[in-house]
Amino acid sequence: MVSKLVKVAAVQAAPVAFDLERSLERVAKFTAEAARSGADLVVFPEGFLSAYPWRYAFDATIGAREPRGRKWYAKYYNSAISLSSPEFGNLRSIAEQNSVFLSVGIIEKDGATLYCTAVLIDRGGELLSAHRKLIPTAAERLVWGQGAGDGLKVIDTELGKVGGLICWENYMPAARLTLYQQGIEIYIAPNADDLPSWVASMQHIAKEGRCFVISVNQFCKVSDFPSDYPPFTPEHHDRQSDGSPWTPEAVLSHGGSCIVGPLGTFLAEPVWDREEIVYAELNRDELIESRMDFDAVGSYARPDIFTLTVNAKPVANVSFE
Repeated sequence: MVSKLVKVAAVQAAPVAFDLERSLERVAKFTAEAARSGADLVVFPEGFLSAYPWRYAFDATIGAREPRGRKWYAKYYNSAISLSSPEFGNLRSIAEQNSVFLSVGIIEKDGATLYCTAVLIDRGGELLSAHRKLIPTAAERLVWGQGAGDGLKVIDTELGKVGGLICWENYMPAARLTLYQQGIEIYIAPNADDLPSWVASMQHIAKEGRCFVISVNQFCKVSDFPSDYPPFTPEHHDRQSDGSPWTPEAVLSHGGSCIVGPLGTFLAEPVWDREEIVYAELNRDELIESRMDFDAVGSYARPDIFTLTVNAKPVANVSFE
């Protein structure tokens, strides 16, 4: 039976970058706190396990790669998480122990490749979906592979129909339409964008899709990274926007996590410049009410004019006949 009222929690916090074990401890801590507050669904930002590598392209430039960057990439790889690993089993146990649905942005390792992935785990600790980012943005493409259409899924749960996209995938109209066509009701958007224009996009998507949108970003500082992380060491040329050197308390991501209702209005206003769990209660009656006058894939669709074809098959680089 689908719940009429659903309490959701967006965790605006940072992991212990490049340290999977300690980052998992933070997932456990925040999940337990949200569960004690009655949350049914707990959502973590993009790349929470165990780093969004702020301001570092691993010493790669066009035509050249440096040994230091390869060593740091290896550290990044070693702090990533495989879906078949004991560490991922720990993540599943966190959901089960707290009896919550758990959505976490992870850096997934599969073979020698890393992917930016969002996973959804149910109250019993079962993995319901793993969506790999279709197009990593800008320099992200150096370190993350591309996802395939098999990750564009909306999962029918006791909370409603749950799915989502990662960061700038949300600017891909066809990807959004794919989720709308599956009847998405709770749209999860883990991201690393703290610009005001991002918040406006979250309101637009909620109103366009007539769905609830959970936007969750890290509040992250230099001190969340190892002391020898290259962009923030004194000898590195990278500087803050005012030209000053980086300090441990300098903010890398200001957050802006928020929760939006299906008419584009805030159920929880954006939170800036602090660690916080952002809560909201979702009333599923509002979904039907909002679709009275607009339904992107129903009353407002024109299938006689527009069609969208989605390849939902997994993609393998090598096939054996």
